[in-house]
Amino acid sequence: MTITLAQTPSLPPLLARGALLSPFKRPRPDAEFPRTRLVLPGVRVDLAHLAAYERVCGFATGDDALPVTYPHVLGFPLAMRLMSGRDFPLPLLGLVHTSVEITQRRALAATGTYELTGYVEGLAPHRRGTEAAVVSEMRAGDEVVWESRSTYLARHRTGSRTPPSEPVEHRPPLPAVAEWRLAGDVGRRYGAVSGDRNPIHLHPLTARLFGFPRAIAHGMWTVARCVAAHGTPAAVLVRAGFRAPVPLPGTVTYAAEGGLFELRGGGRVHVTGGVYPLV
Repeated sequence: MTITLAQTPSLPPLLARGALLSPFKRPRPDAEFPRTRLVLPGVRVDLAHLAAYERVCGFATGDDALPVTYPHVLGFPLAMRLMSGRDFPLPLLGLVHTSVEITQRRALAATGTYELTGYVEGLAPHRRGTEAAVVSEMRAGDEVVWESRSTYLARHRTGSRTPPSEPVEHRPPLPAVAEWRLAGDVGRRYGAVSGDRNPIHLHPLTARLFGFPRAIAHGMWTVARCVAAHGTPAAVLVRAGFRAPVPLPGTVTYAAEGGLFELRGGGRVHVTGGVYPLV
């Protein structure tokens, strides 16, 4: 089923609904999930909001083209409407963003008009619970110019049938490029521009409710910050995996070589990723 929306969904009511329903969710990988496709036509970028996002994530301001990660923010309200619904089987509170893959087929004008689509692709077992894959697409006319696939993890007991974790690729650390000191309010600042006010990102007290001793940075902030430092061509595939939480405040090392990048600190690799030009 396809539902065409007249306006961008308001995030606070969706967050409240998702929070209220979370205690009643019983996640499992074979659960039913919503098959609805949400479509939002006539989307235009608020240039002041775009500039605020660019400042928080380290992109240069005033560029005519959107940062490759920015459409994720535009599509987030659609994803939230899907994930906060009664028919979405995973609890919204405590969901952890585990990976993202973004395909951008050409430069996207900041002054353009676009159509957004969001849908849940499916559920899959994970060694720590159940993952949901959520897809966002952006069209200019009839052309899909940008799309992303994000996975979100709901942690829960898995039982004996959970498959073993995938083997981890062991490679030498990438050469360090820069050291970043992250302030304790990074989660609140990114939450203000992205609308993602998951409690695990906002304050140590709310993060502790979900098993984190400190607030942790948003996965999409970490990948946006890395991509801003790395740079991307107009047509590009960006992949990132969020391996370990980035505690706030903290100090991390940004490392890169060729098309690969990573963020590490405290003896752990937090984020690994790659930037791959499209021919």
